[in-house]
Amino acid sequence: MSNSANLAPGTWRTVITRAQWLVLAGTTMGWALDGFAGSLYALILGPAMTELLPHSGIEPGTGTIGLYGGLTVALFLFGWGTGGIVFGILADYFGRVRVLSAGIVTYAVFTALAAFADTWWQLGVLRFVAGLGSGVEAPVGAALVAEVWRNRYRARACGVMMSGYAMGFFIAALSYAILGGYGWRLMMGIAVLPALLVYFIRKHVPEPPEIRGMIAARRARRASGQRTEQDRFVLIRLLTPPLLRPTLVGTALATGSLVAFWSVSTWYPQVIRQAAAAAELSPDVANSRVAIASMLFNAGGVFGYATWGFLADKIGRRGAFLTSFAISAASVGFLFPFEPGWETFLLVVPVAGFGLYGALSGILVYGPELFPPSVRATGMALYNGIGRYFTAAGPLIAGVIAAAWFGGDLGLATTCVVAVGLLGALGLLFAPETRGMPLPSNPAPVPDPARGAAARSEESL
Repeated sequence: MSNSANLAPGTWRTVITRAQWLVLAGTTMGWALDGFAGSLYALILGPAMTELLPHSGIEPGTGTIGLYGGLTVALFLFGWGTGGIVFGILADYFGRVRVLSAGIVTYAVFTALAAFADTWWQLGVLRFVAGLGSGVEAPVGAALVAEVWRNRYRARACGVMMSGYAMGFFIAALSYAILGGYGWRLMMGIAVLPALLVYFIRKHVPEPPEIRGMIAARRARRASGQRTEQDRFVLIRLLTPPLLRPTLVGTALATGSLVAFWSVSTWYPQVIRQAAAAAELSPDVANSRVAIASMLFNAGGVFGYATWGFLADKIGRRGAFLTSFAISAASVGFLFPFEPGWETFLLVVPVAGFGLYGALSGILVYGPELFPPSVRATGMALYNGIGRYFTAAGPLIAGVIAAAWFGGDLGLATTCVVAVGLLGALGLLFAPETRGMPLPSNPAPVPDPARGAAARSEESL
């Protein structure tokens, strides 16, 4: 069923309902707290590895921190990709809200449990399980916002929701500036806070009527022995025409955006620490610089996230992606290979945050416009999950080649990985422009002829 009527003109005061505001608030807070927990780990990665590697019989140093720290980040991202796909499938079969709540509890609890790790591999295992839960928020939350905000403000609402992640990074940087001196374990322990959000979501965030109806119709068809195209397993539908093309487009864009973002966000704190050590600055000064740079990076990210939907409504989805990729490439290429001075670094790092976060916003603003509701959460989770599998190698490869090729220089290594990742922009050559179009709807159910013939044969016996 078309929803073009829902795109009719009107002011935001008359078009946007209380339910829509509640859904946006709940998903934005969830994504913010997800970003908070994820950013905390990037900020404490160096100190955590410095403490845990000796417990594992490994001498801490630039190379080993890069290698084993990269492994723990890779495990988290691999868990994120896997959990996103699993929870995405569950969300298409059982609804968005319950699945979203389960994922939030999982990542909050296991992120906090990492505070009790004694070796690097224990930390890695806990990060993997936390990643399983963390994967739910982006695809399921974005699908939920798009399905509830069925008006011309849809892209902007999704962009605002995505800005929550950068807000979480900003809050984490502020928390690190205030509490970082108490050690990395305390910082990981406070990551249990997102679990408190589940009460708000279950109480105030409604399941979209379209999704309730879709689930009920699927159950009714199953009970009556009917089978249609919509009853095929969601992954099979996404990996065969006509949905294969949007799946591949989403995968290319997500992979490019994620590889670039995670390589930079994982290693820029260590790049700053390397520069501080070379200048013979104290660890306290280095930590202060990391906190300041992180707040600026994420301040630019909040702006990049929140404005992507507005930009996409103005110049189109493809044009907005091109803008984000170009800004990311230019800022990373300036910051990391050439080692600018500290003041220059502070001026440019918000620009990098704007571009990198903007591209991440785009893949989840654009995603709901590629798939019908019966596969929407799984489709977004699938291409994000595949992207994160590729991304899991990004921080690890940067750590490895920094040690093997660049004498421990993480700046040069990160630049190389980002350059490869941004090749995902080539997916725009095949991406449809969806500006001004309604969300796709499920086609009218068409019974499976073979199944129908078998049912009629049984009735005649």
